[in-house]
Amino acid sequence: MRVISKSISLPSTLVCGQRSSRLLRFVRTQAQYEYSPREDYNLSEFSRPPGLVTPRQLAQYLDEYVVGQPEAKKVLSVAVFNHYNRVRANIQSQEVDEDETEWSEDSQSDNRTGAVPLHLNPHPRRSHLAQGGQLPFQLRYSTPTFEKSNVLVLGPTGSGKTLLARTLAKVLDVPFSVSDATSFTQAGYVGEDVDMCIHRLLQAANWDPFRASTGIVYIDEVDKIARKSSGGGIEGSRDVGGEGVQQALLRMMEGSIITVPAKGSAVEGPGAAPSEGRSRSSQRNANLGPPKPDMYQIDTSNVLFILSGAFVGLDNIIKRRVAKGSIGFTAELSSNDDTPSSDFMPFFTPNRRPLLNMLEHVEPADLVKYGFIPEFISRLPSIATLAPLTPTDLRHILTDVRGSLISQYTALFGYSGVEIRFTSGALDEICDKAAQRGGGARGLRGIMENLLLEPMYEVPGSNIRHVLIDKTVVRGESSALYWSKGEGAAFWTAWTEAEAHEEKS
Repeated sequence: MRVISKSISLPSTLVCGQRSSRLLRFVRTQAQYEYSPREDYNLSEFSRPPGLVTPRQLAQYLDEYVVGQPEAKKVLSVAVFNHYNRVRANIQSQEVDEDETEWSEDSQSDNRTGAVPLHLNPHPRRSHLAQGGQLPFQLRYSTPTFEKSNVLVLGPTGSGKTLLARTLAKVLDVPFSVSDATSFTQAGYVGEDVDMCIHRLLQAANWDPFRASTGIVYIDEVDKIARKSSGGGIEGSRDVGGEGVQQALLRMMEGSIITVPAKGSAVEGPGAAPSEGRSRSSQRNANLGPPKPDMYQIDTSNVLFILSGAFVGLDNIIKRRVAKGSIGFTAELSSNDDTPSSDFMPFFTPNRRPLLNMLEHVEPADLVKYGFIPEFISRLPSIATLAPLTPTDLRHILTDVRGSLISQYTALFGYSGVEIRFTSGALDEICDKAAQRGGGARGLRGIMENLLLEPMYEVPGSNIRHVLIDKTVVRGESSALYWSKGEGAAFWTAWTEAEAHEEKS
């Protein structure tokens, strides 16, 4: 690490003011401490390994499973990529520090005089001072210590928050645990302690404390731990499920040593204590291995935390902050209708047309008003917002992504030896109904379940081999069309005619 001098030695001749101001501006805009590699620094050791994907590749992988939300995918991809690099750089930096702090001391005694000679061995990083190098306080470090950037994901229900986490868990090569914040309570009360998320992370790491200390913790429904308003309650009562949980998560998110017990058969694994109900053979085999600890020490300094929630009612807080109040005869009053305007932010966002997403304008002050303490929000520097799904997005969820709903129900009917088809008009009608109902992708599945309830009840065990769903069936004007075995040609003809009729209409 070099300390850049803030003073500039100018020549005795006159220098123009423009050049001197440019040099001064250059000094003021640079970092005070410059981290440069040592002479023995090997760039190949810190290069990206072949198995580590780039943020763009990770976002492309998420596109195969999650529809839309490009900004949230970008934030999560960059956070995960930086997490890999930060963990590798910090671990290698710690190893270098441990090697350099082992100073060699010669303790050989002088046999002739019986005295022990004095040997002064300077620190390896200060050894270059003997050749007349830098000042003692001008140390050189290879890399700085990278701090982690936890992520907060905001979005309405059914927009893909949990699916993003599950998809990340499939592609990542680090331990990944998913927890629900609704069951968290303060330590000493009925419910789960916040340490359970680290316990699940250790289970995902196959009880390897080192791998668990470099994993990722995903906590869903974090908006449920917001501070509860003390309206009409006993003054001074403890909020064990809200602010108490936030206080408990502070030290964990910042980085601390968490003690995780290995107890009971529910957490059985390498290192779990043997139970009394084991057979003699299992106990004899267990004694052959190394002793297994009863407690695990997990350092969360290199654990990335991703928190998500729907945050119902946060948009109203943002509206009150953004809305500009005015008085007078020429004041612009907020209209009650849902007609969008370029300079007015509506109070309601109906699903019939895509409007401005209020969560995109969130600020830390809005989250504090929502019920989070400032210390908790300051530990979440990266905020990603998810927009409500449009009918076009719902159509992609039905047919395009991996594991789409149409492919799921097609395979489900295929187990009974039945082929089911949907017309394009039927799919558009399903998406429109789901957009009006709300709920995102979960609302879409609810409509599909109600629509296919009768066919799923009638088809198994019958001679029906073909099912057709058109626009009239989705609207409830008619029932599903069935064809028996050997009537495949008539089924395909009816499907083609229905497609042509819906295109004309």
